[in-house]
Amino acid sequence: MQCAYLSLNANTELHRYHLYQLPILRDAVDGFLGPLAGVLAGMDAAAENQSDINLLLSAPGDTPFLPQDLVARLYAAKTKAQASIAVAASGGRAHHTVALWDISLRESLRNALINEGVRAVSEFIARHKKVDVDWSLDPYDPFFNVNSPEDLQIAGEILVKRKMIIREMPVG
Repeated sequence: MQCAYLSLNANTELHRYHLYQLPILRDAVDGFLGPLAGVLAGMDAAAENQSDINLLLSAPGDTPFLPQDLVARLYAAKTKAQASIAVAASGGRAHHTVALWDISLRESLRNALINEGVRAVSEFIARHKKVDVDWSLDPYDPFFNVNSPEDLQIAGEILVKRKMIIREMPVG
């Protein structure tokens, strides 16, 4: 397990998510302001309910192949760079919603959302010290998003590849 606590951020059709048996966090600000509002909801929940937690991992729900070393590598790079945010990257592209955040950024994020109208995750991240952590695209992009029927077919092909890779790994 990479995280001490796991929750989902959702604002509509909440009944669909109860089968996962995880806490469901609604956005802390009104108006469906995008992924940053979900990050803020996670930060608020952690700060209010888990005072010993000082980091938040964010990842979109439509990214099914997150690396098993995601948190470890983000944390190591963040610590080494003394950054406030570590962002996952692959193929020369930063995946701003897959990031490890200092919860101390909570009020800065709230202000950016409510008072400054910031909506782009990359715009908020650019205001703070950050480090990108690169993953290989081989044998597949671990940050592949499933957004269409075609993507779902590709995801199935990736699953087949993963099973073959796991079978080829030596045991012991």
